[in-house]
Amino acid sequence: MDEKSRKLGLYILFTFVIAWIFQIVASLFALNGHQSAFSLILAVSMFVPMAGALLAGFKLKGMGWIPRFKNKKYIWYIAAFIGPIVFTALGALLFYVIFPKTFDPTFTSYMKVSLGQEAVDTLSQQGLTPTTYFWVAVLQASTYAPVINMFFAVGEEAGWRGAMYPVLKEKLGVNKGRLIGGAIWGAWHWPVIILAGYEYGKEYLGAPFVGPILFLVSATVLGYLLDYAYDKTKCIWVPALGHGSFNAIAGVSMLCLNAEYMNLVTIGPAPVGIVSMIPLIATVVILLVLSRKK
Repeated sequence: MDEKSRKLGLYILFTFVIAWIFQIVASLFALNGHQSAFSLILAVSMFVPMAGALLAGFKLKGMGWIPRFKNKKYIWYIAAFIGPIVFTALGALLFYVIFPKTFDPTFTSYMKVSLGQEAVDTLSQQGLTPTTYFWVAVLQASTYAPVINMFFAVGEEAGWRGAMYPVLKEKLGVNKGRLIGGAIWGAWHWPVIILAGYEYGKEYLGAPFVGPILFLVSATVLGYLLDYAYDKTKCIWVPALGHGSFNAIAGVSMLCLNAEYMNLVTIGPAPVGIVSMIPLIATVVILLVLSRKK
């Protein structure tokens, strides 16, 4: 085994073991109703891949910590910010067109389930109606939230796109390396998906097995695009921004969902559902085809 393969093996070992411990602990808090502790632990766990890379012997230096905007590279920063919003909107639109009965134009149904009727009434008394709440969420997700999330997402990106993907691409080729890297990234989330219902809940169609598999597919295509943007800029902040933007916008489309159809979350409207991730999948397929023609 050569040095790079050894480092990669250690990286995967450290990153999975440490993060899965975090995720199991976080899930226990979630199952006991401590949502704040759950969110805090998951936020901290986003830095585990960076820590895993350092423990395995990878160097953070050289990952592109200073943004460069020459030669129109600023376009990729814009794409990383806006792209997730566009993909999510297209995926949600596709889902709601195919399943029109799932759309709730009042934005009330899902809020009542996720926040509770009392919280919705309190917000309404303060002037924040479900409709206003929806548009505030859209505004946050399309302005400052991606930038804030970027500083947490970089903890993951330094490990995945900065350390792991380059080795996989060198060993397997660019396309295979990206696809397998994305699958590894997706599997890294499995404990919190299975135990705490992260992204899908626990009452969806095909629970508890379909969710982890679909998330793996979602992470594979998203990881491909994030690494594609990283290769174009050689700046780790670009995939971190894209990652942060996805985290900010992904849940907004759920505010339009009629709660009677919560069991369809593996289909959509968030981009971790099989129908709603079609725009992402189609884009990756196009890039794969174009790469073969070169």
